[in-house]
Amino acid sequence: MQREQISVFDIFKIGIGPSSSHTLGPWRAAQQFTASLKQKGLLAQVEQVKVLLYGSLAKTGKGHGTDVAILLGLTGADPVTFDVNAIDSTIASIKDEQLLSLSSEQLISFNYNDDMVFLFFESLPFHPNAVTFQAFLNTGKAFSETYYSIGGGFVVKEGENGNEKEQVDLPFPVEKASELLHWCLSTGLKVSEIVMENELSWRTEAETRKGIMQHFNVMKDCTYRGCHTSGFLPGGLNVGRRAAALNKRLIGSSVYNDYSSWIMAIRNGGNSFNYILDWVSCFALAVNEENASFGRVVTAPTNGAAGVIPAVLQYYIAFCDGYTDEKITQFIACASEVGSIFKKGATISAAMGGCQAEIGVSSAMAAAALTECLGGSQRQVLMAAEIAMEHHLGLTCDPIGGLVQIPCIERNTMGAIKAITASQLALQSNPDKAKVSLDAVVNTMWETALDMNSKYKETSDGGLATNIPISLPEC
Repeated sequence: MQREQISVFDIFKIGIGPSSSHTLGPWRAAQQFTASLKQKGLLAQVEQVKVLLYGSLAKTGKGHGTDVAILLGLTGADPVTFDVNAIDSTIASIKDEQLLSLSSEQLISFNYNDDMVFLFFESLPFHPNAVTFQAFLNTGKAFSETYYSIGGGFVVKEGENGNEKEQVDLPFPVEKASELLHWCLSTGLKVSEIVMENELSWRTEAETRKGIMQHFNVMKDCTYRGCHTSGFLPGGLNVGRRAAALNKRLIGSSVYNDYSSWIMAIRNGGNSFNYILDWVSCFALAVNEENASFGRVVTAPTNGAAGVIPAVLQYYIAFCDGYTDEKITQFIACASEVGSIFKKGATISAAMGGCQAEIGVSSAMAAAALTECLGGSQRQVLMAAEIAMEHHLGLTCDPIGGLVQIPCIERNTMGAIKAITASQLALQSNPDKAKVSLDAVVNTMWETALDMNSKYKETSDGGLATNIPISLPEC
């Protein structure tokens, strides 16, 4: 049996909000479908395409932008580079003209109301996030493929298991935290150093470092942009953006037109508990307000939880002297390994495990990374991750109106603060006396996910989603 091999760039992906499993994953699935048509020489024969959305993708698809992502993916647009300011006009054109340029090569008719089908009461057994693409050819035949968006932007095609990419010889293969700790203790390497050694199996160290800093730059730009953009979030809930107002209250009347001077001003503003707490919340709010506005973010490990790691990383940069490429690389590398352990041993999909699988995992990742960067031992790093997840167990996913806004945005602030607290607890504790291991909490999270009622798994069928009166004609 092949072991799942996960790179830092599998856990951290550049994409467009608001959801990794409902936006980025379906986008990638649409791209894979058109690529499959090309590979089989069928693209020029396509006359019509139908998209069937199942389960969670149907129930909260519009609120999460699933339909938008799929249409963009079918046109050949890429979420890493596509201009977010062109999303609305592109989708409006497809709907109004009832035409879609498949992979920017084959112009076909496309009636949104007929060809984008939301199967609210049907689910496929492999995963709640399922989408089937049907291509009808001018030969009278049809070609279809089904994909599953399994969380964090990961996509699995029906009949595959997700491990089809070419296997490499990793010097330090890791499935569980106990294996990671074994490698760390037997070599003396930090978690981040284990990651960097494994990444050499895919690319040079220089390429890995460059890629990590590219991802950080997206996080940085997203945080800065979110802290300087006011207004209301799209979708109909009329949720006002708060990060910009909080930033202005904290920073004062001065204007800082670039990230570095802004961060220095934050650092020079003090270090009281309330001041730091407000800034961590502001960072997290900023990222997820951008995410909710179809902005460019980094899945960390998902879009819905995209604000936790940037918030804790910005805390490390602004208040713990972490503003160097080396320290930022260390932080992100360490975080990725913890995320991969949860991906392999449980899930990072809210549709499978509730919000514990997103905010909980991101908090554990951030806690581990911060602990290593602040000088914690390898055991303390894993302890911090365990503490953070332990106090997210059972967290449900119940987005109001199917939108990644309430309670999702505020939950990122909570996840960030818990990560910092977990790190501090681990740094002040003897991990040899810990009663709960990281592997035990991963297993517990997965068991909890299996036991959790489906209405609390990103369907908007329970919790806050059904107890808060709203009027959304189309969410």
